[in-house]
Amino acid sequence: MVFRDRDDAGRRLAAEVAECTYRDPVVYALPRGGAPVAARVAEALDAPLDLVLVRKLGAPFQPELAMGAVVDGGETETVLNEQIVEAAGISRAEIDRVREREEVEIERRRKLYFRDRKRPDVKGRDAIVVDDGLATGATALAAIRALKRRGAARVVLAVPVAPPDTVERLAGEADAVICLEQPEPFFAIGGWYADFRQLSDGDVVDILDAAAKRAGGG
Repeated sequence: MVFRDRDDAGRRLAAEVAECTYRDPVVYALPRGGAPVAARVAEALDAPLDLVLVRKLGAPFQPELAMGAVVDGGETETVLNEQIVEAAGISRAEIDRVREREEVEIERRRKLYFRDRKRPDVKGRDAIVVDDGLATGATALAAIRALKRRGAARVVLAVPVAPPDTVERLAGEADAVICLEQPEPFFAIGGWYADFRQLSDGDVVDILDAAAKRAGGG
């Protein structure tokens, strides 16, 4: 299956997610790419849409390789892939430098995206984490753990496409994983979309505004 774009992926994913029952759900997008996908899921469930601000920590010698992720939560928290860190001999000082850079970006996005928005409290509710796809799953793992710490009753991970080994690994962290396609070999997320254009901060703000308007009945 190749998705036309993120909206198409969101519609297909929403149909699958809506087959299950949830307790007062909150849908969380991993921005930027997860926002339009999550918007369709939130619309299908008539649930609020929020974001988990999480940034991949790229290995110093190969930024595309995730050695972990840092997630916002008042104070940021870090999840590391210790296997990659140890195998590559990455020092704590190198990790700290990368983390500090990504924390600056998280703070910038927090101010831009949330402004004076009233955000839902996930405590005692089901959280549905949505992205446009997974590769290593580092950012999704950080989001899952963060939402559990915030008191979510259940955390469900929902994505259009991901490699089988990543789905299997995250199934041990989330209460449930919904993934439409698990191709092997996987290659890259963008290869499963006809249109995988990069989204802007403005796109994310517009999606949040539209979701808030829907929730307010406007």
